[in-house]
Amino acid sequence: MSLQGFEKHFKTRGALKAIQEPVYPILTLCLVANIAATVTVLHKTVMAGKSYEVQRFSRKGRIRTMEGMRRCLPLLLLWILASTGLYADAPAFDLSGPKVDVHVKRGEITLPISQVPSLQPGDRLWVHPDLPESQSAHYVLIVAFLRGATNPPPPEWFTRVETWNSKVRDEGVFVTVPAEAQQALLFLAPETGGDFSTLRAAVRGRPGAFVRAGQDLQAASLDRMRLDAYLAEMRGNLPTDPKELKERTEMLARSLGIKVDQQCFDKPTDQQAPCLVQHTDGLVLDDANTQSMVTQLANGAAGDLMNQLSYSTLVGAGQFSPYVGAILDTARILSSLHTAHFQYIPALALPTKDTLNLRLNVPPSFRDPKSVVVVALPPIAPAKLPPLHPVNPEEVFCAQKPKLVLPAEGAPAVFSTQMAYELVLRVTGERDGKAASVEIPVKTDPAHGGLVPEGAVPPLPEGELTAVVHGKWGFDDWEGPHYQLHAAQPGKWTVATADQSALVVGREDQLHLDGDSSVCVDHVDEVVAGKSTKLTWKSAKPEILDVSMPMKEAEPGPLTLAIYQYGLKDPQRVSLLAYAEAAALDLMTLNAGDAVATLRGTRLDEVAKAELSGIALTPAKLTRVDDADELAMHASASTANLVPGKEYTAKVQLQDGRTQKVPVTVAPPRPQITLLNKGVQDAAPAMTSAAAPAAPSPVRLGSPDDLPVDGRLVFFVKSRVPADFPRDEKLEVAGADGSFHTMLSLSDSTLMLEDAKTAMGTVEPLARFGGSAFGPLQARAVSADGVSGDWLPLGTLVRLPGFKDLRCPRAVAKPCTLSGSNLFLATAIGPTADLNNSTDIPPDFTGTQLSVPHPTNGTLYIKLRDDPATVQTLTLPVTPAGPAAAGLATAGSAPASLKPAAAAQPEPAAPADDAPAGADAAPAPADAAPAVQPQTTEPGPASQPNAPPGR
Repeated sequence: MSLQGFEKHFKTRGALKAIQEPVYPILTLCLVANIAATVTVLHKTVMAGKSYEVQRFSRKGRIRTMEGMRRCLPLLLLWILASTGLYADAPAFDLSGPKVDVHVKRGEITLPISQVPSLQPGDRLWVHPDLPESQSAHYVLIVAFLRGATNPPPPEWFTRVETWNSKVRDEGVFVTVPAEAQQALLFLAPETGGDFSTLRAAVRGRPGAFVRAGQDLQAASLDRMRLDAYLAEMRGNLPTDPKELKERTEMLARSLGIKVDQQCFDKPTDQQAPCLVQHTDGLVLDDANTQSMVTQLANGAAGDLMNQLSYSTLVGAGQFSPYVGAILDTARILSSLHTAHFQYIPALALPTKDTLNLRLNVPPSFRDPKSVVVVALPPIAPAKLPPLHPVNPEEVFCAQKPKLVLPAEGAPAVFSTQMAYELVLRVTGERDGKAASVEIPVKTDPAHGGLVPEGAVPPLPEGELTAVVHGKWGFDDWEGPHYQLHAAQPGKWTVATADQSALVVGREDQLHLDGDSSVCVDHVDEVVAGKSTKLTWKSAKPEILDVSMPMKEAEPGPLTLAIYQYGLKDPQRVSLLAYAEAAALDLMTLNAGDAVATLRGTRLDEVAKAELSGIALTPAKLTRVDDADELAMHASASTANLVPGKEYTAKVQLQDGRTQKVPVTVAPPRPQITLLNKGVQDAAPAMTSAAAPAAPSPVRLGSPDDLPVDGRLVFFVKSRVPADFPRDEKLEVAGADGSFHTMLSLSDSTLMLEDAKTAMGTVEPLARFGGSAFGPLQARAVSADGVSGDWLPLGTLVRLPGFKDLRCPRAVAKPCTLSGSNLFLATAIGPTADLNNSTDIPPDFTGTQLSVPHPTNGTLYIKLRDDPATVQTLTLPVTPAGPAAAGLATAGSAPASLKPAAAAQPEPAAPADDAPAGADAAPAPADAAPAVQPQTTEPGPASQPNAPPGR
């Protein structure tokens, strides 16, 4: 064939461009090499003085050149075949083969083969060859089972079926999967003498080759189904909009595990769709649920050459997909089983309902060597459930949204096969205070990248919902991905408190609405005088709607917002009032040294900049307070040189170029302090009736920021503004929520100067704030004129239960009894720092005794209700429990005071010297066991008289 003939042939195959560049250099190289050899021999002849041979050599040289070119021809042909094989556009296995119907029965359930991901020993297979009535060649169908690469199957694991038999045509055959079988294969072979015994001997002689071929055929069939699903969607009704086409293609690629050429989207619109379906064999990506694919091409010298060629970009280095690798590996294995009478050709099984549609890559031969079609059935093993999961587990979806799509990924077989079926979305929530559940049938939709409901969504419970996909995977029940849903509720949206009077005509405004969730909001309309206008809105948080209000051309007066939500028939209407307001500048205030001034007035959104005594001010945050605007103005330079009390005037420039003047009030510098250190001491000791000091708390606090309310807080601060700490300056100590506060001063000795710049503050929270003070504590300086500085955090006030004693039985496995007062101030008590096996204490617990786990080394761990994030340590002496200690109240039971006295007998009265102040002495029961002191070699820190308190 001439070079022009080759070009004509490969133009029709779409491969000329891929092979022209390497072909021409090879031809040139061969030609140059032969000419060089000819010139070298001619030169030697002339130099030898044999001129009479020159004419004869010329004729022989032409013959030698032709022979050299002929020796280059095999290399050229091999290159052409490799190039066309790798770049041919025609997909592999494009020949339709025979059909075989298969049912699988397990127990009392029968499924079509398309819904069976795997077989198990004992399964009953119904096999029916679906050949046409006009089939002239008789095929023998052989069902074979394998049990591993090194263990040949027994002869009885092979079943011969004559497909032309009328009974087989009408009824099919039944085959049971034997025990210990691992794989199942179907063979379709032309009828010949000894066909069954020859094939059975071949399988039993080399079981490993058929095991590997079956694995690769199964993997290739699943990959081919993914590819066919992708091509079917891409060759359907594609969107014409490039953005929609890209989005749909990417959803398909994510669902089916397909590699998309992103360069296709850079082409003109009419060329994008054809580009996305080119080179189909390289589109399939590796799936983690299938086996690894082998890309070795052949054995021997030809295989070595092809391996070398595969590294060249000219023949598509890296272009083999796992799908192509499995096909090539199968072909290599089956070709090694070639005999004089039989050759084995692979077939991909693409099931549809109960039919295996076979696809061949090689036309079968009915002459020697005759073709034996090899088909792989599902593997014989427990089914592996697909790991389908949500794309974003934290995302919340509106359950009533039309065309709802629940994105999912991780299991391409769910989208490309029929093995997942009877899928429902089980939605659970609350209706009328009771748990309610609704099931919604769903189906897979790879074009939209997830699961979509089938039909209309039924009425759902309102509020936050939990949805789980349930269905069948073959014969097994399958629980799929979990989703968070929301159902719209009427009347939940209200105008934020700060925006009640925020709508002012003549400017674009932003309105904030508070509600439950914005995921079900469809659109928001403004209704004025019966005319509706769609508004732009966004939601930074699910419970907030930010609506852009076009008030530039609006008129003062009433207007209505209509909020439309999915699932609700009528919109929610919110009535508003737009106000008219003229631009006005009232006053600018700041403290000397502050970096931010405050401008008060109306229509301050028109302010562009300001200038005060040569200091440029730029607008920052605009807020609305008491029907007026307040605009923060940042100073570009220090304001420390401004004189308090002096009259200043600032020049303000508006955005339209006009300027206005506004008076400025400069207040004295605000006092500023720095926290140097802090600590907790025992408060003034409360004296008992016997004039003995109260015992220190057995609780050792786990955080230095925790401040016990019954202790004394001592802290040091240093004055920054002014440089020295004024004697008339005070410190305000208050809760962060403002629910309690107190003032410290030098006059009442709660403040004491260490030097001219440093002061020590002392506060006893229990005495100052009472027993109900808790939470973050902060302090700030307050000048004699009442000007306050910035807040400084001091820590967190915590209240401690009054733990009294801990009684434990000698058996470690039995619980102990912990007694005390205000036990509800703890949330959990346990024997380890991670609070495993802990006792939870309800907030309404009124008892005085708790059943707690046995302590480890005399130590218990607790969490306080005022600081549940920190684990504290409780150390009490352990007293052996007597018989009367049984049946005490627990955290989950009724208060001890409401139980019969027999349930918790009072203990013997302690001696007067040891009784705490205010303790009630009760007579000891007759059968009470005497208290036994614990024998410890070394007291814990909380029990040592001179040890510091456990803070």
